[in-house]
Parts: sequence; C-alpha cells; structure tokens
Amino acid sequence: MRKSTLARTAICLSLGLALAACGGVPTNRSVYSVHQPVVEKSDYSIDVTSSGSGLAYGEQARLAGWFDAMGLKYGDRIAVDDPNMSAATRGAIAAVADRYGVVIDEVTAASGTVPAGTARITISRSKAYVPGCPDWSAKSDFNPGNATSTNYGCAVNSNLAAMVANPEDLIHGQTDTGSTAVMTSNKAIGAYRAAGTTGKGNSVSQTGSKEN
Repeated sequence: MRKSTLARTAICLSLGLALAACGGVPTNRSVYSVHQPVVEKSDYSIDVTSSGSGLAYGEQARLAGWFDAMGLKYGDRIAVDDPNMSAATRGAIAAVADRYGVVIDEVTAASGTVPAGTARITISRSKAYVPGCPDWSAKSDFNPGNATSTNYGCAVNSNLAAMVANPEDLIHGQTDTGSTAVMTSNKAIGAYRAAGTTGKGNSVSQTGSKEN
C-alpha cells in the first residue's frame, strides 16, 4: 500500500513538471519576430509673447533656453500656432530653431485656442523602442514545434530602434522625391572636380629629372 502511494506521488510530480515545462514552450515558427519596434509620440509646448515685428524683447533668449532644456535635436518637429499669422514672428522662431539644425513645419493654421499677442510653439518628439524585450519567458529547451526563441529579434530590433535618427521613419519613411539628395551629391562632385590638384599651391613640391 505504501509503495503504490509513493509511486502515484512520483507520477503526479513527473506530470506536473512536464506540464510546467510545456507552459514556456515558444510557438512562433516563422522567421518574423513577434517583437517589433513601437513609436511613441509626445508633444511639449511653450507660449511666447509676440509683437507686430516678431517676438517681444527677451523672448528669443527664453525660447533658446527652452530648446536647450528640451535637448532639441534632429527628428524633433516644431509647429507654430500664431493667431496673427505673422511672418515676422515665424521668422524669429525659425531663426532660433535654425541654431539647432531644426526647421519649423510649414503648417501655419491657427487653432483658435491661443490668445492674441501670443504664439504657441510645440515640439513633437518621437521615441522608438521594442516592448517586452528581452524576453526569456521560455524556461525549457523543450521545443517540439521547431519554433524560434521567445527572445528572437529582440537584439536586432532594439538596436534599430535605438539607432534610427528619426523614429517616424519606421512608420512612413521619408517623403523626399530624391531630387534634393541628387542636387546635394552633384554639388559635392562638382566641387571635387573643380578643385585644383593637391600639390598645386600647397607645400607639396614637384621634383623631376631632365629628359634625354
């Protein structure tokens, strides 16, 4: 009686361990990772005082300080909401943003929520990351379906999300037609071809022997 009870207990324990191991079995049998980058967008705004000739005195310095505090960088987008639709105000804001290598969006439509004499500047910032990584949820090597690891794709996609300069490129890519890139490359090639030889007018001297 005692031996049969011990045998049944051992069988139950074995089945329990087997079931527990199966609970962490990976199921993705494709070569596509279930861990994909996610782009999260956040908006930050500041109101500045405007005048007929642009921004009020001291507002450009305050705006520059805010840009510094926000760490304005490539990939950030700037929108201006100005009830007066003043070109001078927009130009003053663009001059400050230009110091950080960022241009403001062309959209100038007023929302109707900003009081007159004030311009609202909004920074739209996107962040890319891969949720759920790393994923070592599979606790067993038992893999009867020949599936990929639960952590498959985490390293590559997390590195991609961390390195992409503009996270929104992961959503819709660049909309440039390519003409700007061609013009830029042609300009560099033209400058290289037009430049004089490296030894001309420089410290490199030319020596040679008389020909017979």
